[in-house]
Amino acid sequence: MSEILVVSSKIKKLIKEQGMRTSADAIESLSNMVAAKAKEGVEKAKAAGKKTVQASDLA
Repeated sequence: MSEILVVSSKIKKLIKEQGMRTSADAIESLSNMVAAKAKEGVEKAKAAGKKTVQASDLA
């Protein structure tokens, strides 16, 4: 298991408010999605010659 990058309690609360439960692997999967998107943003910023990842790099 890799480092969790999302706040589990916040995600679980959000999902619970929708009347659902959250499995442990859902938190890990979401964290992996966040990590992948961040890495994609870094690559976009580097390709544009920037040293700062901006919202537009994550879109």
